[in-house]
Amino acid sequence: MATATSTWTCLLYPSPAGRRGRMRVRCSSSVSVSTRREPEPVATVVKAFAPATVANLGPGFDFLGCAVDGLGDIVSVKVDPQVHPGEICIQDITGHAPTKLSKNPLWNCAGIAAIEVMKMLAVRSVGLSLYLHKGLPLGSGLGSSAASAAAAAVAVNEMFGNKLGVEELVLASLKSEEKVSGYHADNVAPSIMGGFVLIRSYEPLELIQLKFPVEKELYFVLVTPEFEAPTKKMRAALPGEIGMPHHVWNCSQAGALVAAVLQGDVAGLGKALSSDKIVEPRRAPLIPGMEAVKRAALRAGAFGCTISGAGPTAVAVVDDQQTGHDIASHMIDSFLHDGNLKASAKVLQLDRLGARRIHN
Repeated sequence: MATATSTWTCLLYPSPAGRRGRMRVRCSSSVSVSTRREPEPVATVVKAFAPATVANLGPGFDFLGCAVDGLGDIVSVKVDPQVHPGEICIQDITGHAPTKLSKNPLWNCAGIAAIEVMKMLAVRSVGLSLYLHKGLPLGSGLGSSAASAAAAAVAVNEMFGNKLGVEELVLASLKSEEKVSGYHADNVAPSIMGGFVLIRSYEPLELIQLKFPVEKELYFVLVTPEFEAPTKKMRAALPGEIGMPHHVWNCSQAGALVAAVLQGDVAGLGKALSSDKIVEPRRAPLIPGMEAVKRAALRAGAFGCTISGAGPTAVAVVDDQQTGHDIASHMIDSFLHDGNLKASAKVLQLDRLGARRIHN
């Protein structure tokens, strides 16, 4: 069936010879006549997992992020004859703070992304029920909304034979982020693609995947205090204008961070991650104890420490798991002593796979 619809043109650009470890995705929108035939479901139930993410990474505000292994959201979708064809019905939400999330698919991150994927696939004769398990706490600075969107996008795509590419899944998930927290892909892109991702451009969307060497060890120390840091409030704290010296400094630190990722230089990564002079200085004072927690992490042996996303989670990087646990203990103590906040910690590795179908 042919219908007039908004479609996306996406091209993959492999790295030039001699430049290993990078892949570019460029996407642009246009209105055209879609000839995509409606796909048939290939399963009755599909479950997908999407990992947590660390956005910004210090100087990379809104254009750098990475996925971390072991934390994330799970979305299950199933063909449901009781649901109107072409629509999504959110049947249940479990896990962290389920009552705080809307079951209206037009106001739920997972629902918005799932609907967008159905539109891209031109699905009109099948209705789906969706079940969301929140493995991530809300407002943690670990890409909670992005993980829900990414898991839903992947689950619906798998339900219909995995017809969409990674770039289209990012675009579908961006629709969700745009409605909930703003049009930025530094959470959804790494959650879907895995590893480190650089957003080179938003108009058109162009993504560069940065390959951290597999033989190198990298651990993220994630310490989350019992404190809410709403994204809107944390974004409102940012300056409307910045001076040229800070602009030059942050650009150089972001460049150094990218180089460190490609080289597997964890010490260099940590140094750059700790060096933001624009965003972190405005946000850290809003999180009780954050500045002292960063100092405690560095004294305990972390290569670097900053705020994960909008916070309140603090993230430190190190190349040894046991050292990571020791650093976590110092950071927890500092949150309690200097911020009067209880905190919990996890020491996790880089998630290189991104959102994927699971079978358990």
